[in-house]
This record gives sequence, C-alpha cells and structure tokens, in this order.
Amino acid sequence: MGKSFEDKEKQKPGKGQDLAREGRVDLNRLPEFKQALPVLDTLIEGGYEAYFVGGSVRDALLGLDLNDVDIATSAQPEEVKALFKKTVDVGIDHGTVMVLQGGTSYEITTFRTESTYQDHRRPDSVHFVRSLEEDLKRRDFTINALALDRNGAVTDLFDGIQDLEDGLIRAVGQAEERFNEDALRMMRAVRFAGQLGFEIAQDTKAAIKKHRQLLEEIAVERIQVEWVKLLTGQDRQKGVKAMIETKLYDYCPLLSNKKAALTYLVANPHSLDSDRQAWALLLYYVRYIQPKGYQEDINTFLRTWKTSKAMVDQTEILVEGLEDRKNGKSLDPYAIYQQGLDLSLDIETLLEVLGQEGKQAEVKETYQKLAIHSSSDLDLTGYDLMEAYGRKPGPWLGSALNQAEKAVVRGDWPNDKDQLLQHLKDYAIEDEKQDD
Repeated sequence: MGKSFEDKEKQKPGKGQDLAREGRVDLNRLPEFKQALPVLDTLIEGGYEAYFVGGSVRDALLGLDLNDVDIATSAQPEEVKALFKKTVDVGIDHGTVMVLQGGTSYEITTFRTESTYQDHRRPDSVHFVRSLEEDLKRRDFTINALALDRNGAVTDLFDGIQDLEDGLIRAVGQAEERFNEDALRMMRAVRFAGQLGFEIAQDTKAAIKKHRQLLEEIAVERIQVEWVKLLTGQDRQKGVKAMIETKLYDYCPLLSNKKAALTYLVANPHSLDSDRQAWALLLYYVRYIQPKGYQEDINTFLRTWKTSKAMVDQTEILVEGLEDRKNGKSLDPYAIYQQGLDLSLDIETLLEVLGQEGKQAEVKETYQKLAIHSSSDLDLTGYDLMEAYGRKPGPWLGSALNQAEKAVVRGDWPNDKDQLLQHLKDYAIEDEKQDD
C-alpha cells in the first residue's frame, strides 16, 4: 500500500546534516560525484573553474539519492567543447553543453548572469561571466545556490546550508524579483515543500501570494511537471497547504474552485507511489468530495493539464474502480482481467489511502489463476468462427469473441477451441436469425 507519512519518516532529509554543518561532502562516498570527477578535472586542468551545482549538491547534503549531476564552469561553451571529444549542444545559447564521457552524459553550463525577464519565463538575454558568485546570485532558492568543488568543499554565499538544517525554502535575494524573473519558481517553491517536507520562508511565501497571477504566463506543461512532483512528494501535505495559503492554486488549470478537494489532499497523510495514483486520488476528491457543480470530467480535466492519453485512460480506470470498491463491490475476476494486474493493485492501494482495507494478495492470486491474461491468449480466433459457421465477417464476430473471452476469464467455459465453438454455436445461430 502507499506508505503513510509516518512510515516514510526515516526516508526524510536529514542523514546528511553532519556533512551540512561541516560544509563539506565526502565525494568518495557518492559514486555519482566520484564518476564525474574526471570531467571536473579536465576543466580545471584546462585553466578554468568548475563545480558541481544545483540539486545534486543539495541532495548530497541532505543524504538523499542523487539524480543528475550538473556542472558549472568559468569556461565558455566553445572552450568546453574544445576540451572534450564528445559533446552535444543542448542549450548553447544559454551556455549549456552536454559532455558524453564514460557512458554518462553531463550538462556543463557556463557561469552567467541574466537580463530582464519580459515574459516572466525566460531571460531576454544571458551574459557569460567568469565569476561563480555572479552565477549563484541568479539561482532560485538558497538551498539550490550551493557549489561543490572537487575536494568536497561547499561554497555557500546565501546561507543555504543553514536553510537546509532549518528545513526552509527561501528565495535568493529579493523573492519578488526572483518570481518576476521566472514565475515557475513559485510552483517550484511549493513543490520543494512537498518533496522535502520544508517550510517556505514568510517573505518568500508572501511574494508568492502577491505575484501568483504571474503563473498564467507559464506553459501548462511546465506547471504540470512541478505539480506532479508535489503530489508524489513525501510530504504532499505541506506543499498543497502552501498552495492553499498563497492561493497559488487559483492559477493552476481547473483548480481555482477546487479548494475542498485540495483540503482533503492536505488532510490525507498517505504518500503516493506514482503519477497515476496522484491524479486518481485528486480526481476522486474532485468528483466525489467537491460540491455539485464543481466536479470535472476526468478526460477534460487531464487534457487541460496536458497529460498523455495513456495517463487519461489509466486514471479513468483507477477512479471508477476505486469508486466501485469503496462502495463495497467485491473483487471481480473479469474486472481484474480488464484493468490488468498493475492497475488492479493500484486500486487496492488507493483504497487503503482512503482508510479502507486493500486486498492486494487476493488480487494477485485471482490474476494468477486467470485462464487467460489477454485476448491473444484465447484459443479461438475470428477466422475459426467464420470457418466453423460458414459466415462472413460482421458485428456478430466481435460479439461472439467477447462472449467467449468473458466466459473463459470467469471460468464458465474452458479455453479450448472445440468447446468454445460448441458453446458459441447456439449463440451464433440465434444472432444470425436476428440479422435476417
């Protein structure tokens, strides 16, 4: 089942706090950094400054698993490309070059400053500089404005380490300026609150509330990425609560009148294991908790959020299956067959998230005992039916195959071609009379 907030307590940031207090990281204990050291060394030996930066440094200090390792350098893009054999221009206008080395890719970005942001999304221009300090000034939050050198020493110009220890999300410099530059940073603030279980500093929170309307300038796809990370964070409650307090949700797709559903998300302490579980829980609340007139069609809601068709389909199955089970419907082999094992287990997990008993073991056992797990496993084809009955293709064919599939799944008929043809013979004849 989804782990409760208490269950995940031991996975929270914290085991790296001794390192944070020392302002140093033992790179030999972190294979992601150790593997990337030759890239850093190549830049340094070329006469340039180079540091690990961003989320990987933050997560290392918090003792969390590392994802991508990013590097910042005083070398300009063409200088970076001259030092490495395999590079890709992934954002060269903004100073980013991807270096391929040792089977791993690393994004290397030149120290830079940024001009004004007319559209509240991206700078009008960037200027490459040779100063690490100037580069760190443009970062969003103090906990992300940290740089780590090849000896493990941390450069912390804005008290980011103290904020890590205090569990605080605080903008670098003036929060209003940071959010006017890039309005997505407001979503990132609440996302980090949900992911890390941190509080948002009062001045930063006040600036979000004041400038929340700027979120309208941001593409839905970018907002969606941050929102899903928040929903699947270990402390979703803090992130959603911050959205309510700042009224940031007013400018998220179709959430402006969904405070009731969001409040239920805050009250529910259980964590979620996947994007589809997150969407399903939210939409369960939207559909069944929201007052009449404030509900949403799942397809319309998720399409507005720019999710994939697969996500729409899976979420519809989860919400409808969850409603059935919550209303007391027993496990049905055919429903499990149609949903598939993974979605059927998700429904039981979500049932537990809502405070009822989930039956994952029974679902697995039922699924394993199914005579078939897909229509391709059926020992009967349309050609078999046409040949046996001497009939041409038509609607009857799909009806007959569906009847056979359902009967085999439920254990009413054996999955044997001859016996299936015998069972369907009367059905087909009756259908033919109706056609005439």
